[in-house]
Amino acid sequence: MITLDDVKKNEEVNTLLRLAQKQLEIRGYTEHSFRHVGRTAKTAGTILEKLGYPPREAELARIAGYLHDIGNAVNRENHAHIGAYIAYDILTKMGMDFGEAGEIMQAIGNHDESSGTPVSNVSAALILADKSDVHRSRVTNPDMTTFDIHDRVNYAVVKSELIVDVDKKVTTLQLDIDTVICPVMDYFEIFLDRMKMNRRAAEFLGLKFELVINKNQLL
Repeated sequence: MITLDDVKKNEEVNTLLRLAQKQLEIRGYTEHSFRHVGRTAKTAGTILEKLGYPPREAELARIAGYLHDIGNAVNRENHAHIGAYIAYDILTKMGMDFGEAGEIMQAIGNHDESSGTPVSNVSAALILADKSDVHRSRVTNPDMTTFDIHDRVNYAVVKSELIVDVDKKVTTLQLDIDTVICPVMDYFEIFLDRMKMNRRAAEFLGLKFELVINKNQLL
């Protein structure tokens, strides 16, 4: 069976992720390459593991997390749909079962808040992992004087952690934000749709979603 380690060793995958990051940097986006996809992969798998889902399902979530932004190599617009096709093609060429590759394709195709929705355990875990990765390490712009709102919000987040409490059936995104750099309201201005999507993803997995910023529960 194809594993995340196999995918990480695939040169086509690595080339496309590098191209995606190069394009997004030119267009002024935050980091969407190896750091982001690596963290998303780890978090997505951990979510399903903690909830007691089969190990293979958790591994599919990791693979989906690693490949979810590969469509940015083509264009930011419709990157989820483009990436879903690319991932399916690569995985089936690697020898992955069509059904498993299809499940990963669906998860990737539904991870963007503009058009997606949780359609499976794998897709729900991917959404939670992806939308919860907000942190200053994602800012690639070295000049703070030219930060846009996305740069400011990400740079202001000095700590982020997604916690799954199995007993209470709650998943909590805890953020520490430097409000000198960015007021909390700016976070909601750009991330409200993402947090709504996180709530739907959590509900799909039988969880309640909570957002805690600077130790204050806001959702």
